Amino acid sequence: FSNDKEKNLVQKQVRATYYASKFVGRKTSSGQVYTHDKFTAAHKTLPFGTEVTVVNPKNGKSVIVVVNDRGPFGKGLAIDLSQSAAREIGIMGQGIAT
Repeated sequence: FSNDKEKNLVQKQVRATYYASKFVGRKTSSGQVYTHDKFTAAHKTLPFGTEVTVVNPKNGKSVIVVVNDRGPFGKGLAIDLSQSAAREIGIMGQGIAT
């Protein structure tokens, strides 16, 4: 079946990381305060409020995050996940994951 949201779907294989603990309590670029317990993410260009499904290809686990910040700014990185989102898909402790 098809709906309007499906028209805007884009699939990419990218490198992801997650927020360090030092960012808890700081304001994100959207003005929201960052907390580890929400499924949020930073992306360089996607509009704030965009929902992104992130899948770990190693274990098939996925999570839906909402973009509320800008970044990551490290070379080759496309998305920065909250720690709860990273934990949900099993990449905590890896630092960077596909």
